[in-house]
Amino acid sequence: MFATYRPILSLLRGTAFLLAASGLHGLLLPLRGQVEGFSTAALGLMGTAWAGGFVTGCFFAPRIVRRAGHVRAFGTFAASGAIVALLTGLIINEYMWIFLRAFTGFSMAGAFMVIESWLNEKATNENRGTVFGLYMMVTYASIMSGQMIVAGGDVKSASLFMITGIFFCLSLIPTAVSTASHPKPLQDVKLNIRGLYANSPVSAVACVLIGIANGSWGTLGAVYGARIGISTPEIALMMSLVVVAGAAFQLPAGRLSDRTDRRYVLAGAAVGAVIFALSIFIFQPRSGAFVIICAAAYGAFAYTLYSIAVAHANDHANAEDFVKVSGGLLLLYGFGTMIGPMVGAALMGLLRPEGVFLAAALAHMSLAAYTLLRINRRAPVPIEDREAFATQPSERATTPEAARLDPRIKSETDG
Repeated sequence: MFATYRPILSLLRGTAFLLAASGLHGLLLPLRGQVEGFSTAALGLMGTAWAGGFVTGCFFAPRIVRRAGHVRAFGTFAASGAIVALLTGLIINEYMWIFLRAFTGFSMAGAFMVIESWLNEKATNENRGTVFGLYMMVTYASIMSGQMIVAGGDVKSASLFMITGIFFCLSLIPTAVSTASHPKPLQDVKLNIRGLYANSPVSAVACVLIGIANGSWGTLGAVYGARIGISTPEIALMMSLVVVAGAAFQLPAGRLSDRTDRRYVLAGAAVGAVIFALSIFIFQPRSGAFVIICAAAYGAFAYTLYSIAVAHANDHANAEDFVKVSGGLLLLYGFGTMIGPMVGAALMGLLRPEGVFLAAALAHMSLAAYTLLRINRRAPVPIEDREAFATQPSERATTPEAARLDPRIKSETDG
């Protein structure tokens, strides 16, 4: 049994280092930028640049992989991530960081597509659920581990940038020495917005709005923490627990959505996120422990929305269209994450640090309102005709290629 999973475990080790580097770098940049006095707009644009690079990478990385092969392409992407991480430590300039952040997003998209296609090739119908679960566990644990490294370092020094570069380089080793056969060439990513909206208007609109909220928080949450005066370890813990709380809440929320109209659960979770986001915006807590608890409660609702939206879309899609629908919704989410940081930065600049929560609250209010409006316009899919809920990563740690890892999808090699 261990021999069956050995190639997969090797790939997951590389994934762990890659995600740890991404989590560390993604938290380090806004904190260091805050120390250096970068403008809120510039810090927001870093998030927009990363998301733009990531979405662009989803479209163009398959061509690079087809030309160079999986191992060499992955080496190129990981090495690019290391170079950019070290450059951001050498050149402390907000405009340069915005430019470099786009390259990081592109490189991460390419690296993830290689890993996810490789995992999909090694997964069978018998172990696909296990592989998918292991991938989700590694995703959350690695991002959180990378973020928590910031808590033990000095954001004013170059050491954390160096550690990020080391992690990117370490992610190269498992794939470079692997003797596993190469997977099939990556397929080009296509986006059919009209088809996604026709399949499920709620899911299509929801993924954009969820991307706006998560993009705003994911980019500027650390800046909010720094500006209200909580410590760096508390900021790292807050950013990690928001995602972990969302991951933990996905399963009960998903199981509830299996038993009723998913749109009620989607709207209810959005309202829950609005309540906690507005509470933080209005009451402006300053105690580190209380801020962490409130932010985690917000994350429990906000970071479960994407999985429910994807499940609702798949309820209306044929099984053979799951990959196309899930991948398309992920791209719509990506477009939302390009908008969110700019909205959050504008509200933080005009109002106060809690403006990032107002941006999230506005997006979630719009989501709840639109979902409730659509409930009376389309009957729900009967419970017996639905596919079971499947968890999805709440952060931008996957590409459309990950949709092929869904345990509900049979691989071509297994019929």
